[in-house]
Amino acid sequence: MKVEIINKSKHQLPSYATPLSAGMDLRANLDKPIVLEPLQRTLVPTGLFMALPAGYEAQVRPRSGLAIKKGITVMNSPGTIDADYRGEVCVILVNLSNESFTIADGERVAQLVIARHEQVEWCEVDVLGETERGAGGFGHTGV
Repeated sequence: MKVEIINKSKHQLPSYATPLSAGMDLRANLDKPIVLEPLQRTLVPTGLFMALPAGYEAQVRPRSGLAIKKGITVMNSPGTIDADYRGEVCVILVNLSNESFTIADGERVAQLVIARHEQVEWCEVDVLGETERGAGGFGHTGV
């Protein structure tokens, strides 16, 4: 699939690290480092602008290494970039650790997954079809 992209950053375009990777790393595009204090959140620019085709979204997801090693994650995970959005792709990061974290220019801060989606047309009804699960919710199947 081809996607139009403008790269105003100082860095390479996002790419897949391995042939079977679902996500591409997004890099911070900064004039100076950002120090993210514990429980602080910030908007990290990437310098990327894209035009996704109709029926697709870009999902901004955390990087597992930053999450487990540093406690850094994407605040609205996954963040959704709609096909009609033309602004800069930015990442909302939050520091859930007890230590300051410095985001450097070019640092891989999140991953981007392109996903197909459908739009629904609601059909209001009075009764829903029965299933074995029914209304069983959180934890209903046990441990």
